Amino acid sequence: MTTRSIALREIATARTGDKGNRLNIALVCRDPSFYPEVARQITAERVAQLFALRKPGAVKRYDLPKLAAFNFVLDDVLEGGVNASLGLDGHGKALSFLVLTLELSVSAAIITHNKTNPIAGGNDEATSPYGRHCSVAAGPSF
Repeated sequence: MTTRSIALREIATARTGDKGNRLNIALVCRDPSFYPEVARQITAERVAQLFALRKPGAVKRYDLPKLAAFNFVLDDVLEGGVNASLGLDGHGKALSFLVLTLELSVSAAIITHNKTNPIAGGNDEATSPYGRHCSVAAGPSF
């Protein structure tokens, strides 16, 4: 089986939220066929390593297979939270982009199969169900 190394942002999207000094990162696969590989490779331990400089107290992953999604909860990574932190991003909103930089190996067959699905990133441009023209490109490389 041929595999390809890609950035997580090519097959998933992410959003963050905060509650005090706790960060929540919702990671959603662009297509359910990506879920097993993301589940296997993007572990709580790997996310903890990614955030090691922020010294997380704990990292927990909650699996949501019916949504092809995950919720990562990281304790003590927001420098005390929005009211205590002097950082520019006390809410941690930009930290989802850090997770999307993780590399993983996926089957070339899965990528090829999803090239016909614009939501999975197969086309650079697509029309949304609402009739507006939208771009689904992977975005800039960091």
